[in-house]
Amino acid sequence: MSKAGVLLFLTSISLSLVGVFILYESSSYSALLSIGDKYYFVKNQAVWFILGLVGCLVISRIDYRKYYNFALPALLFSIGLLVLVFMPGIGLKLYGAHRWLNLGFTVVQPSEILKITLTIYLAAWLSVKEKGRIFAFLMLLGLSVLLVVIEPDMGTGLIIAATATVVYFLSGAPIRDMMVILLIMAGGAFSLIKMAPYRVARLAAYQNLDHQDLSTTSYHVKQVLIALGAGGLFGAGLGNSIQKYAYLPESTTDSIFAIFAEEAGFIGSTALIAVFIFLILLGFYIAARAQDPFGKLLAAGIITFMAIQTFVNIASQVVLIPLTGVPLPFISYGGSSLIINLLSIGILMNISRGKAL
Repeated sequence: MSKAGVLLFLTSISLSLVGVFILYESSSYSALLSIGDKYYFVKNQAVWFILGLVGCLVISRIDYRKYYNFALPALLFSIGLLVLVFMPGIGLKLYGAHRWLNLGFTVVQPSEILKITLTIYLAAWLSVKEKGRIFAFLMLLGLSVLLVVIEPDMGTGLIIAATATVVYFLSGAPIRDMMVILLIMAGGAFSLIKMAPYRVARLAAYQNLDHQDLSTTSYHVKQVLIALGAGGLFGAGLGNSIQKYAYLPESTTDSIFAIFAEEAGFIGSTALIAVFIFLILLGFYIAARAQDPFGKLLAAGIITFMAIQTFVNIASQVVLIPLTGVPLPFISYGGSSLIINLLSIGILMNISRGKAL
């Protein structure tokens, strides 16, 4: 295996293990209160990590070029799963959203599967040079994003749209096409925000920060800011988080970074961000050195959706952007996200085998 592939593997595994530890810190109290087992979330995450690790190692041995011929069936399958989330009996509605499929023994989030299958399909399709494909691209992207957004899951929808746009651009798309795509995306995002009162409220809560008046800010944003402030430079110390005691919403998923920042402080948070940056740079290095257009676009697409999701999550937790409801890759609680990310790392590892990197 190439050095880049080994480093990528070790970095992703390290992040996943850190995630299990942070998850215990953030979930033990709430799990004990709600379920009676403070290790409940950690045990689930550990199982998903092992499954993802095995899958990563297996995928790393499969020639990525084999995915070329299965790209379309895989995409259609994942789109079909997205439709099923709205069907009673198999679709699972939680917190007002239809994002999961109930398989009896576990639940699956199809939008996570779509991220990788759409990336594979776009890499296969766009690796072949052809003209006049912007209309087909917009139709495919529109359908995919629409199915995710109406769940509703605007954060994941925007990540999918941004990733697809990057892959389209890297395939050699003309500037005219890119301008059209960006204008449509901007208009779509604006419309989605205006159509949903809770999204308008999130944006208003973010804008109120300029007035430095926490009384007009949402409860979630308040608790995030309290966690960051309590962490200071060096942190409150491992196990000493106050916000994990049911104060901070989504402390095991979307806001797990805030718990880490509270305990590890600015120094620890910066170190974690540095590890993510290293992972992302490794991914783009592998993409740049891939042997063929399909490998280049596939690697670039995979690392792009990881990079965008990482940025969106952390940026929202440090209040650079409004809260989005996007999990932190490898760290946040969730089997679908963790397993898909580790399988994607396996694909990148295989692409890196193409030549000595």
